[in-house]
Amino acid sequence: MQKIWDLRSLPDEQKSAELAELLHVPPVIGKILFLRNVRSYQEARVFFRPTLEDLHDPFLMSGMETATMRIIDAITSKEKILVYGDYDVDGTCSTSLLYLFFKRMDANVDYYIPNRLKEGYGVSISGIDYAVSTGASLLITVDCGITAVEETAYANSKGLQVIICDHHQPKEVLPDALAVLDPLKPGCEYPFKYLSGAGVAFKLVQGICKRIGKKEYPMEYLDLVALAGAADIVPLVDENRILVKEGLAQINNSPRPGIRALIENARLEPGKMTSGQVVFTIAPRINAVGRMSDAKTAVELLITEDNAKARELASILEEENRQRRKIDEDTLTRAVNMLDSEYGDNIPDTLVLHNNEWHPGVIGIVASRLVEKYYKPTIMLTTIDGVAKGSARSISKFNIYEALKECEDLLLHFGGHEAAAGLAVELDKVDEFRKKFNDIVSGKLNGSDTSPTIDVDAKISFEDLTPKFMRLIEQFAPFGPANMRPTFWLENVTVKDNPRLIKEKHLIMTVAQKGTDKVFDAVGFNMPEYYRRIFKGERVFDLAFTIDIASNYSRSFAQLKIKDIRFPG
Repeated sequence: MQKIWDLRSLPDEQKSAELAELLHVPPVIGKILFLRNVRSYQEARVFFRPTLEDLHDPFLMSGMETATMRIIDAITSKEKILVYGDYDVDGTCSTSLLYLFFKRMDANVDYYIPNRLKEGYGVSISGIDYAVSTGASLLITVDCGITAVEETAYANSKGLQVIICDHHQPKEVLPDALAVLDPLKPGCEYPFKYLSGAGVAFKLVQGICKRIGKKEYPMEYLDLVALAGAADIVPLVDENRILVKEGLAQINNSPRPGIRALIENARLEPGKMTSGQVVFTIAPRINAVGRMSDAKTAVELLITEDNAKARELASILEEENRQRRKIDEDTLTRAVNMLDSEYGDNIPDTLVLHNNEWHPGVIGIVASRLVEKYYKPTIMLTTIDGVAKGSARSISKFNIYEALKECEDLLLHFGGHEAAAGLAVELDKVDEFRKKFNDIVSGKLNGSDTSPTIDVDAKISFEDLTPKFMRLIEQFAPFGPANMRPTFWLENVTVKDNPRLIKEKHLIMTVAQKGTDKVFDAVGFNMPEYYRRIFKGERVFDLAFTIDIASNYSRSFAQLKIKDIRFPG
């Protein structure tokens, strides 16, 4: 699929050059900082040297006053507290964070994670019934609850008070909870709006500890906040950047038993964990049990202090992940075959696929892979208890949540954000929903939206790639949304050796640039078509790439990660 290379321009090149000079860095680094809204010496200081002192006051969050007072009272009086989480990485990390903190405070606490297959996402009536059956008087939701209007009313009718900690988009009516903590809540003046669910839970713990004079306690759980923040694809700027950076340092210096066991099972190098490794290796293992069986296993892993138990539980996650990958591949193949059979080359602007037998735990992943393949907003639905339920995934610059909102009359319920959402629709309305959704999306898309875009930070030459330049790029970490690895455009690249194809799909080669003596290793994942063109003799091209520091036998070296290749003509 042809990709658009969008070379980003600066609003003020002179000021960018002045910033680079002030910081004693190359002009390209100044440009990259400016593109990330880092435009002064002080902002650069916070960006390159973020500290916990830069975190915002938790009491700026609406509802914090009420929530902290009620929780302190519940802890003191030994009331039963139930932490109600979600089954993904953010939800299980949030649950583990609050559970461990309440245990540290000697509170009477339990936790509950809904079963994805039986209850679905969010607060359920059966979950509330469980809380009541255990004698809980206070229910605290994490990473869910902001749309649980009816469920909160039901809890209130049972004498169960509810505090909601969430980070998802609220609807017009908020639950009638004792307190609602969500930076996106209307009227909330908290300065940073994009915390993860675990980030909101952390702010709650921070607020409690500020009241009781134990400001150091919350810092014990930064590793869990980092796992959640990296895995939940929240913008890694402002507080998220601080929390993930500090949490990764904690993981690398003194990982708790469960995280250490996950790192060992993933065969990663201890002490060198990055946000990218969390996203692509650790997160899938934690998510797998929630998708395939019971996410409580993930919480047990994260809260255990026993190394042997941690290894045992991590092995369960490893096996579940293996099974999940097999089902992923089978579901993807069936979905592609369905599209080929129904549409051939005339793929519509959106993909809304339904199959009664698809596993509900993997359809979100497969929807993401279909977006990668076809670059269309995609919804995958399966049938659960006579209802079509599923996951929606979007393309860049298209708000799928708002599109679903315009179909609200056909949906039983939905929730999420601009890039991803969950939904349910009656079986006899799936076709009607498919047509309406496609019409809405078609009316909103323009030509440039239908091709994947690579945002390029700068054109450079191999002469720019000095050891100092590489070190500066690494200081931009942790990388993630709103702070991705910088992407560069290199012209007139030549291949210095015979390219190789690993596992029949990954391109490996050594490249140089005309007019320079430097050579670099380059790797392009899932690029067999480019391998074939280069192998047949097309050995001069432009390269869009990021720079990564790879290691081999204790030796570190710069490696180019290819994002795209543009051949002449």
